[in-house]
Parts: sequence; C-alpha cells; structure tokens
Amino acid sequence: MSDLNRCSWCVGDPLYEAYHDLEWGVPVLDDDKLFEFLSLETFQAGLSWITVLRKRENFREAFDNFDYRLVANYEGPKITELMNNAGIIRNQLKIRAAVTNAQKFMKIQDEFGSFSQYMWNFVDGKPIQNSIKDPKETPATTELSDKLSKDLKKRGFKFVGSTVIYAHMQATGMVNDHHVNCFRHSEVKEIGKKISAI
Repeated sequence: MSDLNRCSWCVGDPLYEAYHDLEWGVPVLDDDKLFEFLSLETFQAGLSWITVLRKRENFREAFDNFDYRLVANYEGPKITELMNNAGIIRNQLKIRAAVTNAQKFMKIQDEFGSFSQYMWNFVDGKPIQNSIKDPKETPATTELSDKLSKDLKKRGFKFVGSTVIYAHMQATGMVNDHHVNCFRHSEVKEIGKKISAI
C-alpha cells in the first residue's frame, strides 16, 4: 500500500500510516473508544501524536484498557504505579487529569445518555466534510473546537484546550480533514454519509 497517496503527515512511518489508513477520521460513536482517544490526546498535549501512538499499547495495559469506570476510581497507589511506569508518558498532572476526566465523562453520560451523544450534538450528528488541498490549510483549531473545549472545561475536564479537542474531532471523524488527494478522503466521506450519531 506504499504507492497510495496519503496525507503527508503520516508518510514514512509504518505505524503512522496504518493508523492513518485504518482509524484517523473514521466516525467513532462508541463511548469506550471515545474515552481512549480523549485520554491519549490529553497525554499528547505538547508532544507529537506519533510519540503517543508508539506507547498506545503500554497505555492500554497501564490504564485497564481505558475502562473509564475503573480509571475514575484510581487513587494514590495507582497514581504512584503509573508514575513509575516507563512505558507511558509519566506526567503526574496528565495522569491525574485522566482520572478527573473519567469522572466527568460519566457525569456527561448521565446527563446526555452517552458521551457520544454529547460530542456529536456539536456537529448535529454528521461529520463536517472539509476539502483541504494544501496541508498548510489544515487548521489547528476552529470556532467549533473552541466552543467544545470551553464547554468541557466548564464541566471540569482537564487538558482539553482547543488544539487537543480539534485533534480529537479529527481522529474520531467529527471532521474529515484527509487531504482531497489522499485515498482516504473519499472513503471516509462515504462512511460519514452512512452514519447518524444523533
């Protein structure tokens, strides 16, 4: 598959290319998966996504496969254990943020029925289809990610700045930012047409 046209940011690294080809931009409606992406993206803050991607399996093992019900109850001994885990990003603020976010995640579920319902309400249940020709046109934030970030912060979430949230929207298919000459642009667009998140 190396002869395919891909978004330039992933080219040259097999792990990055596989993530791009199979996951990035595909609409995610499952709460468990949304929590994993949100958690990984908060750990990415200030770092590159490939750094997180290479540690993804370590994160899954360390964080009980990102079961937010379990993460929400992590306390001192577990925090210490995570801080001693060289396989993940050992940032105490981000580790504690994952616990806080799991707690707030469940509050949103109680209010909206699911976290997916809450998130997808911001795009009326349908992915935003962009037509990016030049990689330099890809935004880091948008008015919508600003709005969603602000609402999550108001609800007590941590490490959910607009840049993190826009990355989350791209990863989970709320927005299709595959470049128009990328083979996945049209494929992801078709997938998006078939889903209705609300």
